[in-house]
Amino acid sequence: MRLENRIAIITGAAKGMGAAITRTLGREGADMMLAAREVAPLDEVAEEVRAMGRRVETISADVTDPKQVEAMVEATKAAFGGRIDILVNVAGTTGPIETPVQDIDPDDFLEVLDINVKGTFLPIKYTLPTMIAQKYGKIVNIGGSSGLRGYKYRTAYSSSKWALRGLTRTIALEAGPHNVNVNIVMPGIVHTPRMDKLCEEKARVRGWTFEQVYQEYVEEMCLGRVTEPEDVADAVLYCASDESKNMTGQKISVDGGWDV
Repeated sequence: MRLENRIAIITGAAKGMGAAITRTLGREGADMMLAAREVAPLDEVAEEVRAMGRRVETISADVTDPKQVEAMVEATKAAFGGRIDILVNVAGTTGPIETPVQDIDPDDFLEVLDINVKGTFLPIKYTLPTMIAQKYGKIVNIGGSSGLRGYKYRTAYSSSKWALRGLTRTIALEAGPHNVNVNIVMPGIVHTPRMDKLCEEKARVRGWTFEQVYQEYVEEMCLGRVTEPEDVADAVLYCASDESKNMTGQKISVDGGWDV
């Protein structure tokens, strides 16, 4: 197992990509703290991973609240002997869909930046000192391929994903001398309930059917297929394992060729 005896924190772990990442890291031997705003939705995936023989704790944490994030990190250290080997920042939000920039409410724009950017920065801020002290760590951020090219009518979301690339590369420079790798996985459209929401909203605004919007997404991808959560989880596993020991500050696109 590639992550045997490793301790991980995964934010946004309850469903979709987060749940797939949780299962994959658990299968490879990681014990973990799972975090989400509400604990109840974490129960199902936590039990799945416990059934694999892993130790799993859950905690309620708003990743935009410094005190709650610090408490999450301290709870992880208390539960797992003081170590944190892996941090996977999955928590995020979609924001305005199919909305021209002039029609975006400023509060909606800032909310996306708050959750997607600050909500990645804070877990890193409070986890990194432990990784530096133990001279080992893997930080994996979840970005998006809309941070690789412009994304029409998704200004807030695209801006936040571009910001995460800068955050990743900058922290990689600071953390590298301490044997801490910091990388970012860039999924495209992923087959989750969030994708259904995107398709439904686009269909409503355009007067299209759900199927027409879905097919438009498929046709934009070189491989002609939508990314599955497990595809993203496999890329995260690589970044979280020692197979990526000499890679930092880098992006891995998992988008079916959408950004080519």
